[in-house]
Amino acid sequence: MKMKNVKNKITIQNLITYAIVIAFWVFIQIWSMAGHMTNLLNGLLVPICTYVILAISLNLTVGILGELSLGHAGFMCVGAFSGAFFTKAMADAIPSVGVRFAIAILIGAAVAALCGFLIGIPVLRLKGDYLAIVTLAFGEIIKNLINVLYVGKDSQGFHFSMKDAASLNLEGDGEVIIKGAQGITGTPKASTFTIGIILVLIALFIILNLIHSRTGRAIMAIRDNRIAAESVGINITKYKLLAFTVSASIAGVAGVLYAHNLSSLAATPKNFGYNMSIMILVFVVLGGIGNIRGSIISAVILTALPELLRGLNNYRMLIYAIVLIAMMLFNSAPKAIEMRERMLEAIKGKKRKEAA
Repeated sequence: MKMKNVKNKITIQNLITYAIVIAFWVFIQIWSMAGHMTNLLNGLLVPICTYVILAISLNLTVGILGELSLGHAGFMCVGAFSGAFFTKAMADAIPSVGVRFAIAILIGAAVAALCGFLIGIPVLRLKGDYLAIVTLAFGEIIKNLINVLYVGKDSQGFHFSMKDAASLNLEGDGEVIIKGAQGITGTPKASTFTIGIILVLIALFIILNLIHSRTGRAIMAIRDNRIAAESVGINITKYKLLAFTVSASIAGVAGVLYAHNLSSLAATPKNFGYNMSIMILVFVVLGGIGNIRGSIISAVILTALPELLRGLNNYRMLIYAIVLIAMMLFNSAPKAIEMRERMLEAIKGKKRKEAA
C-alpha cells in the first residue's frame, strides 16, 4: 500500500512537470495571437527549448549520477553537425524538409549516444576534478576537429579532407557541405517553438521515467555510496555508462534543434566551447542539482533575462548577476533548513541514548 502511494505521488509530480511545460506553450500561443510577441521574444523561443533540453540532460549526469561533466557542449556539437550534415546531404534524395529534420533528430541522438558511450568507457573510471577536466578536453577536441574538417559530395560520393576545400577534388557538380571553420551553410530553418516543446516533453518523459525506474534507483545508489552499491551486486560500470550515454544522446537532440534554427552553423567557441558547457552547468546548479523542474525554470529565466534587459545596457549584467545570486540563495535555503533539522534530530537522538 505504501509503495502504491509513493508511485502515485511520483506520477502526480511528473504530470505537474509536463503540465508546466504545456502551460508555457499555451501562454506563448495566446500571447502571440494577442499581438504582444516581439521579434526579440520570438527569436528566443527555440533557444529556450534547446537550453532546457541541455539542462535536464546534464542534470541526469551531474544530479542523478553525481559526476561533474564539462563536455556537454561537445555532445551538443556532435548532434548539431551530424544532423545538419544529413539534412544538407540528403536534400536531393528526400525533398521533404520535415522528414529530413525528423530523421536528423534520430541521427543526432544516435551519433551523440555513440560518442557518449565511447568516451564514457575510459572517462567514467575517473572521479571528481579529473573527470571534469577530461570531459572538458573532449568538448574542445570535438570543436577543433570540426573546425579543420572539409566534407564534399559529388557523383562519386562523399570526399573528406582536413587540409582545405580544394583537396576534396570534387567534380564540376560537386558541393562542399562542411567548410572547415565556416561550418555548414544553407541548413533549412526547420526548428519551431512547437517542435521544441515536443522534444522537451519527450526528453522529460525519458529522464523522469529513467530516474524513477529500477535503473534510476541503481544510479542514485551509486551516487550516494559507490562501495555500498557495489557490495549489493550493482554493476557500477554498466549503470554509469547508461546514464552518461542517455545524457549525451539527449544533448545531441538539443544540438539538432539548435542547428536547424540557424542558416549557418560553425563550431565557434561561442556556440560549442567551454563557456557553453559552463552555462549549461549554471542552469543545473541554480535550478537545483537533481531537481529536473528547477533546471527547466532556471534555463528559461537565465536564457530570456539578458535579452529582455538589453534596453538597460548600463545595468543589464548587474541585474543579471543579482538574479543569479538571489536564485542561488533561494535554492540553498531549503537545503540549509533541512540539514539543520537533521542535525537537531541527531543531537536529540544522542541525548536520548545518553539518558537511557
